[in-house]
Amino acid sequence: MTQKILIIQTAFLGDAILTLPLVQKVYELNGNTSIDILTIEQNRFIFESSPYVSNVIILDKKKKHRNIFKTLRFAKKLRKNKYTKIISPHRSFRTSIIVWALKVKESIGFYTSAFNFVYKTLIKYRIDYHEVQRNLSLLNNASLVQNWKILPKIIVSKEVIDKVKQFIKYLSEKKYIAIAPSSVWYTKTYPKEYYIRIINDLIEKGFFIFLIGGTDDKNYCEGIKNLFPDNIISTAGSFNVIETIELLKYCQLLICNDSAPTHMGMCADIPVLTIYCSTVPSFGFYPYNGKSKYLSYDELICKPCGIHGYKKCPIKTYDCAYLLTPERILHSVYQMLSL
Repeated sequence: MTQKILIIQTAFLGDAILTLPLVQKVYELNGNTSIDILTIEQNRFIFESSPYVSNVIILDKKKKHRNIFKTLRFAKKLRKNKYTKIISPHRSFRTSIIVWALKVKESIGFYTSAFNFVYKTLIKYRIDYHEVQRNLSLLNNASLVQNWKILPKIIVSKEVIDKVKQFIKYLSEKKYIAIAPSSVWYTKTYPKEYYIRIINDLIEKGFFIFLIGGTDDKNYCEGIKNLFPDNIISTAGSFNVIETIELLKYCQLLICNDSAPTHMGMCADIPVLTIYCSTVPSFGFYPYNGKSKYLSYDELICKPCGIHGYKKCPIKTYDCAYLLTPERILHSVYQMLSL
C-alpha cells in the first residue's frame, strides 16, 4: 500500500529550500511513498523541482485562506487525499489548525509548535541544531541527525539550462561572482555603500558581477548596477529561483546576507560567503557545504536583536553591520578564491 505523506512548510523561501533534505529522506525511508507539500506560492518552483515531490498544494494566507474559517474549509477539502502521515517543520497556529482538521492517524511536529497537542508525536526543537538538522530530527533517526549535511536536490529542466547557457554565452569567457545585496529585513541587509565598495574592488580585479534577487529586489539591485559602467548585470526580477540557482553554478562565489540566497547557494553547491548583521550563525541558517564561510561582528551586547530582523535598528546605530568592514569581507573573499 502506498503511503501518502503531507509535509507542511509555509514559511519563507529559505525555509522551503532547507526542507528539501527532509523531503528526500522521507522518500528514501518510507518505501512506496507519495509526498505532497503544502506551501505558499513563493515556494512553488522549489518544491515542484524536487524529484521526491508528487504534488505541491498552495496555501494562500493573504486571500483565499486568510482567516481560521477559510483555513478550516480548505483543510477539510484536503481530507479527500487520505494522507497516512503528516510531518510539519512549520510551527504556526494556522498549521496546527490544518493538522487538527485533517485528522490523520500519524502526525509529527515540534514541541514548540502552536497548539502542539494536535500532533500525535512531538519532537524537541533544538536551538543548537542547524535548520536542516532540526528538520531531519522529526524523523527520529539518530544517524540522520548526526549525518545531516545533505545538500538540497532539485531537478533543473532543459529549458532553464538552455536559457542560462544562452545568457552566459553573450558575456564571453569571464570570472563570475554573484552578489545578493538585498533582504526583506533592513537589519539583515549589509549596507549598500559597503557592497558598492566590494563590487568596485572585485571589478578592478577582473571579475564580472551578477546581482541576484527577486522581483521585490529589482529596484535595489538596479540602483547598484547603474553606478558601474560595465562588468555587472542584475538578474533580479528577470530570473526565477530555479534559473538563479542554475546561474550560480557558473559562479566562483556567492556573497549574500543571512537570507534565502545562502540556501540557493547550497542547491548550486558553490562557495558562499554569508554576511551576518543583526542575526547570528548559531540560529542555524549558515551555509554548510564545506566550501563556504560566514562573517559576523559579535562583540556587541545588542546582538542578536531578533530572530528575523527589523525594519530599522532598535538602537539606531546599526553597528552590527557598519563595524563589519568591506575590507574584512574582501579579505575572506580573496582567501576563498585563493587570491
